[in-house]
Amino acid sequence: MKKNQKRLLGIIFASLIVFTAACSGVQPPNQSVSQQGQETNKETSSGNNQDTNTIELAYNPPKMEELEGKDDPLSESIKRGYSYVNESDTALDQYVGNKLSCTSCHAGAGVGEASSLVGVTAVSPEYNPRAGKVMSIEDRINGCMVRSMNGEKLPLDSQELRDMVSYLQYISTGVPIGADIPWRKPNTMKVEDIPETDLVLGEEIYKKSCIACHGADGEGIGANTGPAVWGEHSFNDGAGMARLSTATMFIQRNMPVGQEGSLTIEEAANVAAYILSQERPKWKGRENDWPKGGAPKDSPYYDELKSVKEGL
Repeated sequence: MKKNQKRLLGIIFASLIVFTAACSGVQPPNQSVSQQGQETNKETSSGNNQDTNTIELAYNPPKMEELEGKDDPLSESIKRGYSYVNESDTALDQYVGNKLSCTSCHAGAGVGEASSLVGVTAVSPEYNPRAGKVMSIEDRINGCMVRSMNGEKLPLDSQELRDMVSYLQYISTGVPIGADIPWRKPNTMKVEDIPETDLVLGEEIYKKSCIACHGADGEGIGANTGPAVWGEHSFNDGAGMARLSTATMFIQRNMPVGQEGSLTIEEAANVAAYILSQERPKWKGRENDWPKGGAPKDSPYYDELKSVKEGL
C-alpha cells in the first residue's frame, strides 16, 4: 500500500512540473530549434517583449494575386495603393512632377530586390537627420513625392495617401515592429569612402551599359523600364539619389538590370558622378535641410545649407 501511495505521489509531482513549465513559457527539453523559432515568432507578433533582433525573417511578402476577387474596403484600398506605387506618374499625375514612379527606385512596387519596401511600416516612425525630426510613414511618402517625384505632397487626409500606407502595410505583413530586417540595405556609403571619380570614364560606362534603358539624353524610356536619370523629368537635387554616395551604391548593387553587381565601386562611382553632373530640377527647400547640422559633404547644395553657414 505504501509503495502505491509513493508511486501516485511521484506521478502527481511530475505532472505539476510539466504544468508549471508550460504556464511559465519554458520550452520542453525535447522541442526542436525550429519549433522554438516558430514559437518566438508567434510571441513577438502578438506583442510580447521579445528581442526582435534574434528572429531570422524570411523574405515572403504577400502577393497581389491573393487579393483577386476580394472587394472589401481594405482589399480595395491596397489595390489602389499598389497602382499609386507602381504607376505613380500616371495614377498620381496631379501630384507627381516628373516621369518617375516609386517603382523607378523600388523595384516591383517595393517587393523586388532593389531597395525593397517590405517591412518599411515596421520601422516607422523613424528619425531622419535630413529633416531633423522623427518622420511617420506618411512623412516619408511625402518626402519622396516632393524630392524624388519633384512634385507636391499628398494631403494627410487624402484617400491616395491612406491607400499607399495600406499597400505598404500589406507587403510588410509578418514583419514585427522594430525587427532587424536583413534585406533592408540603405543605398549609401561613408562620404570618405567614395573613390576619386572620372567623368570621362563615367560617360564611357554610361554609353556602354546604361544608354539602352536611360537614353542618350538621360530622359529614359519609361518610369519602370528605364527611368529618367537627369533632365526635367528626373528627380530633383534634394532627392537621396542626388547624393554621390547613394547613387554609387544603388548603381553598384542594382545596375545594369540582369548584370547586378558587375560594376566595381570605382566604375559605379564614375557613372554616378557623370549622371549627377547633368542638369536636373532644383530642390526649393534646401535651406531647411539638416537643421541640426551634420550635413553630408556630398549633398549637391552643401555650401548653401543654412546649418553649414551658421557652423552648426
